[in-house]
Amino acid sequence: MNIYVGNLSYRLRENDLRGVFEEYGQVDSCRIVTDRETRRSKGFGFVEMPDDGAAQKAISELNEAELEGRKLIVKESLPREEYRPKGRY
Repeated sequence: MNIYVGNLSYRLRENDLRGVFEEYGQVDSCRIVTDRETRRSKGFGFVEMPDDGAAQKAISELNEAELEGRKLIVKESLPREEYRPKGRY
């Protein structure tokens, strides 16, 4: 399951985020989205967990939990075509 994690501290690193989710089960990948030019965090990322049960538990327990002074937004990530409006981009 692919999980969206928002409202991340700009200082948080991928290894730190991975560690938080590994408390709930195996993590296949962890990526914090960064700005192409500045390479600074955009404050959100994605975590992929192969076990849907572990992923659901992580989502329910980590959503609105505080990490580095910020309240996380954690939810199942939707495929791009489901949330991106159609049109020219």
